[in-house]
Amino acid sequence: MIRLADIVHLHRDDLISQYADRLLPSHYGALDAIAQCRTAAMGTTNWRCDDCREVKTIPLSCGNRHCPTCQNHESTEWLERQIDKSLPVNYFMVTFTLPAQLRHTMFSHQKTLYSLFFDVVIDTLKSFGMTTKRLDGQLGMTAVLHTHNRKLDYHPHVHVLIPALAIHPSKKQFQRCNGKYLFNVKSLAKVYRARFLAAINKTDISLPVGVPSTWNVHCQPAGGGEQSLKYLARYLYRGVISENKILSCSNGMVEFEYLCSSTKRYLRLTLPASEFLWKVLMHVLPRGFQRSRCYGFLHHNCRVLLKRIQLMLRVVLPEVDKEPGKTATVTCPTCQQPMKLVNISRAKRRIPQRKSVQTSPSLEDIKKLITS
Repeated sequence: MIRLADIVHLHRDDLISQYADRLLPSHYGALDAIAQCRTAAMGTTNWRCDDCREVKTIPLSCGNRHCPTCQNHESTEWLERQIDKSLPVNYFMVTFTLPAQLRHTMFSHQKTLYSLFFDVVIDTLKSFGMTTKRLDGQLGMTAVLHTHNRKLDYHPHVHVLIPALAIHPSKKQFQRCNGKYLFNVKSLAKVYRARFLAAINKTDISLPVGVPSTWNVHCQPAGGGEQSLKYLARYLYRGVISENKILSCSNGMVEFEYLCSSTKRYLRLTLPASEFLWKVLMHVLPRGFQRSRCYGFLHHNCRVLLKRIQLMLRVVLPEVDKEPGKTATVTCPTCQQPMKLVNISRAKRRIPQRKSVQTSPSLEDIKKLITS
């Protein structure tokens, strides 16, 4: 298997020489973390076996959410939390896509427009939930931002997983929506477009010329929701590409495979290594930005309300585990007995500094890169 860290080690200089004017401190930080993950540069844990006195040293992981070898535990925990909130109703996956004409604007104003994207999408769904007679109440929603497609192009969109159930705000009664139809997607798209453009006009960000009059919104049944949650959890913490999809790295070129959405077959794409790394870094989120958010009765502040709904729907709630959380265990390579943690030696983190003054990319450069 080709490791992303190996590609970074081999072609980091080529990346910087070609894209230095576009790289941000967050990009440098992700590069450093991926390159040093599970090496002594990140620190080590020291273990000792009390039976045979064997000593073992294990390097620490970087913990960066864009590293493909880290955060598996966090992804699993997130998935378990969402499954614990599941209800015995039909689920729907609603996907809001940003038009290609606005992608370069969003890329150059990520911190502002990513949050605005969430706000507009959720406000649109909330209004439809309150005005649709089949629901007429507060929805529960799990929203996740994705910034890529399967070819690693910049393609921001928000997935929202919705149980077909709403809570009336005053009556405190729930109402289920049966069948395979939730909302009219054409009406959703019109309201979403109008609110998004109105929200941008309230900022200092200029809209580009040629914004289309029709935007895309998809709404499809998602069964019980578990498979959709697994799909959303896949890209939450471990970057935009799995290392087992990287097929080769030689002669300055990287080949990887992706699943074609139209044919459902795996295709191969070969790119210069520097371009491949840049495609990966394009999806590094602003520091502290929360990619996954829950709303309505699925919000963490509505835990009591959610439990009441689950009890009314006769959901068997899991027993609360009062035992302390699981800790990492290491098996002795000599006698196969559990080893004891002796100490943790953490490396000092440094903030990566750019070697020269960088200029922000122009909108034409960003537009050319994203649409190429």
